[in-house]
Parts: sequence; structure tokens; C-alpha cells
Amino acid sequence: MQRLILMRHAEAERAAGSGRDRDRVLSARGRRDAAAMGRALAARGMRPDLALVSPAARTRQTWDLLHDAFGDVQVRDDEPLYNGGSETLRRFVEAGEDEAGCLMVVAHNPGIHLLAVEYLVEGAASPAILDRMSGGFPPGAAAIFTVDVAGRCAFEGFIQPRDLGGE
Repeated sequence: MQRLILMRHAEAERAAGSGRDRDRVLSARGRRDAAAMGRALAARGMRPDLALVSPAARTRQTWDLLHDAFGDVQVRDDEPLYNGGSETLRRFVEAGEDEAGCLMVVAHNPGIHLLAVEYLVEGAASPAILDRMSGGFPPGAAAIFTVDVAGRCAFEGFIQPRDLGGE
């Protein structure tokens, strides 16, 4: 793996008709943001070979909208990715690192945010980058890392839907 993209699902409705958290769907804004993020990532040459996607409705919908910009991508939606902590997400990243040049994880907070911060700390990111990331990981945001041959992640960028200016 040469690149890792950690993404939080786009904005979701507050509740599902079923009352189950995993059944919450994207809001209209979330659908727009997810599609825009897919276009923005693809325009920057970031097209995953493998996507690890939580099986929750909002993450699956986010992926479906992202996917339109990426083309053919292998997808896995393993149950532990649903609200998985950073350690669970890391295990899935490590298990998939030999299968893809670019690996994308679409999951939930706080796990996705904590994993991004862990990679920043391990990669000795600057205080300014750590400070920016400590401000939160909003819906639809993506943290991008380059990965060296030893498997160390170096911060490449952080994109939020609000940064796209109508893309």
C-alpha cells in the first residue's frame, strides 16, 4: 500500500424509522457532500483499489456516492467496521495493506478520528497538523496518508466537504 484514505461517512439523518443507529441514512446534504468528496478525491488522483466500508446504511450510501467517481473498486463491508474503535480499524488496514496500492476506509467516529490522530503522532506530524486534526473529524471528511515501504504513514492532506466550495 502506498496511500491510505480514512474517511468518515457523510452527514446522516438523526434517526432511522427502525430506531436502529445502523439504519440511519444520509441527509440530502450528506448525499451532496459524499458525491463532491468522491469527485474531489478522484480529481486529486486518489482512487482506491480496495475500500473497507462499515455495513451501516450511512457508510454504504457514502461509499455508493463516492464510488461513482472512482470506477471499479474491490469493496468489503465487514461487521466489525461498524462503530469499530481505532484498534479494530487498524487491524483491517494492516490486513489489507498488501492487497491495494490505495486503501480507503469509510467508517465512523470516534474510531476513524482516533486512528487518524494515531497515524499523525506515529508519523511525527507537525504541531500545526496535530492541532488542526484535534479540532475534530466532521462528517464526510477524509484524512490522506502516504505509506512508505516500512508501513509508516505520513500525512498528505485533510479534505472536508466545506473546503470544496461547491465542487
